[in-house]
Amino acid sequence: MADEKDNDNIDAARSPFLEEKAFKSRTVLVFGTINDKLAADVSKRLIALAAESKDPITILVSSPGGHVESGDVIHDMIKFIDIPVNMVGTGWVGSAAVSVFLSVPKERRVCLPNTRFLIHQPSGGCGGQATDIAIQAREIVKVRERISALIARESGQTLERVTNDIDRDYWMSAEEAKEYGLISHTIVKQSELS
Repeated sequence: MADEKDNDNIDAARSPFLEEKAFKSRTVLVFGTINDKLAADVSKRLIALAAESKDPITILVSSPGGHVESGDVIHDMIKFIDIPVNMVGTGWVGSAAVSVFLSVPKERRVCLPNTRFLIHQPSGGCGGQATDIAIQAREIVKVRERISALIARESGQTLERVTNDIDRDYWMSAEEAKEYGLISHTIVKQSELS
């Protein structure tokens, strides 16, 4: 029990140090499930970094996705700040994380060699009265159309192909994501970022 408490204290003491180093390196992490809390945290960091300097920001993404609108917040905030952003995929970039990933120009979208990408249509849990379920279903269709259009526009694929591909889970390796147009190239070292 004492060891667990000591480890918690070490992590707590280390956290401000790591936060400062990440800020100074102009690096933002989008790791884990995308939700309102993560969107707010990433937005605050982006605004602070943009106020600090006009130097590029690097965003590392490893996320299964999450809440579509929370991903939209991050996507829009990246476009909102007037700073170049490098997007680096690592681990996996899935679902709503793909929308975040596609917020920067293709030449600034890269990934590490073992990254996997997942595109698919949105899902939702509909419940309630029949009228409410019909409204929710229409909204999910609108989101699916918007996501298809974003992926098509940013990848160079046809809307018809993307719409077909996202009908079910569509997995891609780093090389397949490059061929699809999600990334410009794969990198191995941080020094390879422009």
